[in-house]
Amino acid sequence: MRCLFAFPAVVAFVAATVPAAANVTVTIDKSTQRMSVAVDGTTRYTFPVSTGRAGFGTPNGSYHPERLARTWFSKKYYNSPMPHSIFFHSGFAIHGSYEISRLGGPASHGCVRLHPSNAAALYALVQKEGTENTSIVVTGSTPETRIARARPRPQWDDGYEQRWVQQQPTYQFYQQPGYTYVARPAYGRVAYPYAYWRSW
Repeated sequence: MRCLFAFPAVVAFVAATVPAAANVTVTIDKSTQRMSVAVDGTTRYTFPVSTGRAGFGTPNGSYHPERLARTWFSKKYYNSPMPHSIFFHSGFAIHGSYEISRLGGPASHGCVRLHPSNAAALYALVQKEGTENTSIVVTGSTPETRIARARPRPQWDDGYEQRWVQQQPTYQFYQQPGYTYVARPAYGRVAYPYAYWRSW
């Protein structure tokens, strides 16, 4: 009888000593290309990300992690490595990326890229607190990508239009003692961009 009465007390004690799982909210703002991670309402991490570039947008909405993969390679895009993947909507995932220089701007095929160390930290947090206690919110719009434009070619004066064309040789005639007239070619000069004259 004593055991029967003691059992509920033991269960209550164990339940009290086990910490409750925290709620994790991962917010991704495509407009600023930033991710904030809050645990029970308190911000713990802020990371730069790369979401989908033009034509490969990351879908907005509220999600929960569908599956976790510590090691993954893209079957669709060149077997690219996707370490510490957190899949949240079909094939879309939050994962580490080795294209670190592109973080902070849209660059992916729709996934959310993180620095590998940041992806590992987020993965560990979600794994600890549980996918059922994790929410992923994607907001904002993809910022416009700057297009590199070719630098305009310098415009020179009309007098230099033929600067790279060698002039036809002209002939100078002179007479030396004991010789007849001798024709010697005399080439024209070529004009260079900075008015630098040089014999050809």
